[in-house]
Amino acid sequence: MRVVEKAAAKINLGLDTPFRHEDGMPEWNMVMTSIDLADYVEVRSTARSSIVVSSDSGFLPNDQRNLAFQAASLLQRTFNVKQGAVIKIQKNIPVAAGLGGGSSDAAAVLRALNTLWDLKLPLAELAKLGLKVDSDVPYCVYGKTAHVTGYGEQIRVLDPSLKPVWLVLAKPNVSVSTPSILRQIDYDHLEHPEIASILDAIEVGDHAALVTAMGNALEPISAGRYPEIKQIKERMQAYGATNALMSGTGPTVFAVFDKQSRAQRVFNSIRGFCSEAYLVRSL
Repeated sequence: MRVVEKAAAKINLGLDTPFRHEDGMPEWNMVMTSIDLADYVEVRSTARSSIVVSSDSGFLPNDQRNLAFQAASLLQRTFNVKQGAVIKIQKNIPVAAGLGGGSSDAAAVLRALNTLWDLKLPLAELAKLGLKVDSDVPYCVYGKTAHVTGYGEQIRVLDPSLKPVWLVLAKPNVSVSTPSILRQIDYDHLEHPEIASILDAIEVGDHAALVTAMGNALEPISAGRYPEIKQIKERMQAYGATNALMSGTGPTVFAVFDKQSRAQRVFNSIRGFCSEAYLVRSL
């Protein structure tokens, strides 16, 4: 028996960190949504206890460094499962891009093995386990527009949700190390986006207010190290985006549109400047 899960990329419509916990990890205050740029994760349960991961990407490790491997191993150990798993990842989300590709793969494995191993765990339990793999995994277990707080494990799915939108994404040819960016946070000089304004805009369906309120407290840190981020942001705005924002710790920059025609124009322009560009819809 096998299960194929869609592992959607995520973006941060708003990302803030109010403080750092005593253990050194940030407290998060984020608004996240999933988009129709996705990996596909095929999972098969095996009688042997080994876990085997493969992918069609040369940039992805297939051993214990892989978050999908870690998720399967964690579930197996936690519930003393004797079976193993063969995991195949069709990679479409760029690696180290701020789009949560590895976390979404891990979340897909948790959902798939929950079915294959007949564990019958609720999503909340899978999300709690997922935090031990990566802070984005709990959100990716749900994969719906949500307000995310705590270490990343407190997920409030928004209802009403984000109205369907078009997005243009562009990833410069750099890879960002999330731990290195988090170590550089200076809480005394951090500019905090208005997360409450983003939540209010989604609740009332005000697209213009949403786009205006979007913000990422970590963008100045990453853009300071990688000027390509600022260059893409400025290009998108010059091409007609009302606002453009870095997702996660970067380097991918995105813009949100309520009309496909406007999104298409910006996409056509930005891909002449940045080869790795995507035109997608929100889920």
